[in-house]
Amino acid sequence: MEGGGTKSWYGNANSYAKLDTRPYSGILEYQPEELVITACTGTPLKEIEAALAEKNQVLAFEPPHFGDAATFGGAIAAGLAGPGRISVGNLRDFVLGARILDGKAQDLAFGGKVMKNVAGYDVSRLLPGSMGTLSLLLEASVKVLPKPAATATLRCQISQENALRVLNEWAGQPLPLSASCWIGEPRQDGELTIRLAGALTAVKAAIPLMNAAIDATEVDSTTAQAFWDDLREQRLAVFTSLHSNDTLYRLALPAACGPLTLENASGDIVFEWHGQQRWIKAPSDDATFASFKALAHTHGGHATRFKQGSHVDPSNQRFTLLSEQAHSTALEAVQARLRAAFDPAGVFATSRLP
Repeated sequence: MEGGGTKSWYGNANSYAKLDTRPYSGILEYQPEELVITACTGTPLKEIEAALAEKNQVLAFEPPHFGDAATFGGAIAAGLAGPGRISVGNLRDFVLGARILDGKAQDLAFGGKVMKNVAGYDVSRLLPGSMGTLSLLLEASVKVLPKPAATATLRCQISQENALRVLNEWAGQPLPLSASCWIGEPRQDGELTIRLAGALTAVKAAIPLMNAAIDATEVDSTTAQAFWDDLREQRLAVFTSLHSNDTLYRLALPAACGPLTLENASGDIVFEWHGQQRWIKAPSDDATFASFKALAHTHGGHATRFKQGSHVDPSNQRFTLLSEQAHSTALEAVQARLRAAFDPAGVFATSRLP
């Protein structure tokens, strides 16, 4: 299945015929006082965000659109969240309930529309990131949050090592730190951008404290909003300058992981969410991918071929396999049982996920 097709490049190659989910569209229920919205999965993502904006509420996980045609279901299926993930939670943390059509053509509902009604097996949270390989997602209910009362963005020049150090120190303090992004060459000073969000008094109090520690300056609101939007949508030059024979790798790592030696990396690297996610451009060959997987595994994380250049073999395996890491090997059996339960005939077995 496919919505707006804005993330069709994400995941393993899929040449199967696709079911267009966009005709099943519309907001089914929106309860601002309960902080929950329920919609059909073909609903344009911008339509949902516009409805929330009227009530001064937001999808706090900031799902990337990667194009104007992005749909609600596509955002959930991809499971991707924006720059504030470490402070508010991942997309999966906001899914309260879902209605699906499984591989046996059963119309099933899981979860609820408010947090207190969510009981039993949390099946609805298996769907974010499943990329349509478990079932056809029909409807979903997600938690929303009020728009922060105040935001501010600070920027400075700093080394990767010092940026990671101060960000992890601040993470343990009662500061309204909402997002962070460092861009630069691994062995040189780069540009650190920090977003504060929360109560006006908390944001105002944090600004001089942080400025004193890293000699930062405040960015005007228009420039700041454009930066965070471009980071979320990967419109920054560091992302758009991907060579046709290279790959944009994503390394998911613990926040405490320090600077890494990255062989074959080219140009600037990006780390965001206090370093939990690092973006690196490098050759697309299997040896380079294997080295990144080994490096990430050593530090308790994993690597993904997130986006490939136009001349790279589309049949490349994009993900670290569960069997390739000792701590995830046991999950292979769990994954197999889930697929057997939801889709015994392999109706959704497109191999988009390994």
